[in-house]
Amino acid sequence: MNNEKLKVHFTDKYLISPTNPISINVIGAGGTGSQMLSALARMNHSLIALGHAGLQVSVFDDDTVSKANLGRQLFSQAELGLNKGVAIVNRLNRFYGTNWKAIPKRYDKKITERLPRETRANITISCVDSVQARFEIAEILAQSTMGISEQNKPLYWLDTGNGKFTGQVVLATIGDIAQPRSKRFGTVSKLPFVTEEFKHLFNQAEQDDDTPSCSLAEALEKQDLFINSTLASVSASLLWQLFREGMIYDRGFFLNLKGFRMQPLKVA
Repeated sequence: MNNEKLKVHFTDKYLISPTNPISINVIGAGGTGSQMLSALARMNHSLIALGHAGLQVSVFDDDTVSKANLGRQLFSQAELGLNKGVAIVNRLNRFYGTNWKAIPKRYDKKITERLPRETRANITISCVDSVQARFEIAEILAQSTMGISEQNKPLYWLDTGNGKFTGQVVLATIGDIAQPRSKRFGTVSKLPFVTEEFKHLFNQAEQDDDTPSCSLAEALEKQDLFINSTLASVSASLLWQLFREGMIYDRGFFLNLKGFRMQPLKVA
């Protein structure tokens, strides 16, 4: 008879009833990032309606909107040439009445040294293309917990990535999250970084193709039209469960849109 307890992770208590809006940094406002920001805006509106303090989001992206982005990413013809973060944050602020911020810079060690307060957040969501960027984000977050107030204390890192038809989302804790005692569940205080758990896969990965696409047709050869929006929606659902249910059984998932399959990554 198997008496092993079901493994779960209980949400850090500050996220459940915070004194201030939860601070979130979104790194990358492109394919998945632009879709994720729209989902976060809806989540913020819903949380506030439920009596929660809501979300305060900052977006980091140094890229500008091009014609190849129209259609697959959430940008319009009128936004061509604008910084991606600035364009979508201005639009969301007008629509929802928020005061979110766009920082038209690359999220790296240099900017964290220049803007230490602005680059720390309770939750970091990375929507980046390169393996190198993930390892740099991991290094920054691993060193970001010392001497920080609870309001901006780094707690979670949600990493998203995708190919043409496939994608993955992995939620990690930044350090240990205190867990309540439970007779029913096996509580897990630390969820590993994606760069730790899948380091061997990253090391075997081929060099990323960062060559800009010249047209939407060319962009669609690299990534399917709906892979980013699907990935963002299910990622947002994972965050929503973290807030609303106060516990998670799954810490991520692997998605195959070609075969309409999704495999959860269990808390362990």
